[in-house]
Amino acid sequence: MQRHRSRPRLVATDLDGTLLRRDGTVSERTLRALRVAVEGGAELVFVTARPPRYVDALAAATGLVGTAVCSNGAQVYDVRARTVVRSLTLVPDTARKVATALAVAAPGLGFAVETGLRVLYEPAYLLRFGGGLGAESPVASLGDLWLLDVPIVKLLAHSARMDADVLVALAQEAAGGEAQFTHSGGRGLLEISARGVTKAATLSALCAVRGVDAAEVVAFGDMPNDLAILRWAGGGYAMGNAHPAVLAAVPRRTASNEEDGVARVLERLFDGD
Repeated sequence: MQRHRSRPRLVATDLDGTLLRRDGTVSERTLRALRVAVEGGAELVFVTARPPRYVDALAAATGLVGTAVCSNGAQVYDVRARTVVRSLTLVPDTARKVATALAVAAPGLGFAVETGLRVLYEPAYLLRFGGGLGAESPVASLGDLWLLDVPIVKLLAHSARMDADVLVALAQEAAGGEAQFTHSGGRGLLEISARGVTKAATLSALCAVRGVDAAEVVAFGDMPNDLAILRWAGGGYAMGNAHPAVLAAVPRRTASNEEDGVARVLERLFDGD
């Protein structure tokens, strides 16, 4: 494991369960720590399963801008310009093939597609994200999802009765060679991206363009979709509230999202000399 310098060049942080509290807000202490890090020369990168519209809402509420790796690595988003600068989508035929295999492996799943702008869902998909963003729209049938002329940033599969960890294991067995499977703690929600698309791969590529080495990155996360980033970064920190698999794999820990875990680390790194 590489060690990060006392003043990292880049701060990469997950949102839900990491930077954000349970009520979806960022504490004043954490906002201050982020601003001090940026003033100290670090670039701030949000690395999230969420699509850009949620990052826009966060920026409007907090004034935080920068770059966001969205949709588990499928999109790179310029928060200030509100522009997607890179997009890695799932081919509709592949999405259909994966959904067919998963429906056999885990009967009762409902499916939806995330386009980056909205979620389109078939009748069996019962999960609603809400949030007042008005971005969820139904389609008449599962087959209609594959006929839509929209980019598929993520394929979503939801079960009302199965745990997300179980769904990931089933998906890997049923269609592991076709796509990338993970979850971010959603209630029985499996998140599916194009093969090889992960938060870690996209962040690593972004850092390479900037000439930033892994040793110069401090990262924070709490869920399995954050794990590769926390292992890759010179300073990867698992939140105190992290998934058991993350806590078991990442030696560096900080406090929970409710206890300003991100701020506590950044204050040590950037406050004072």
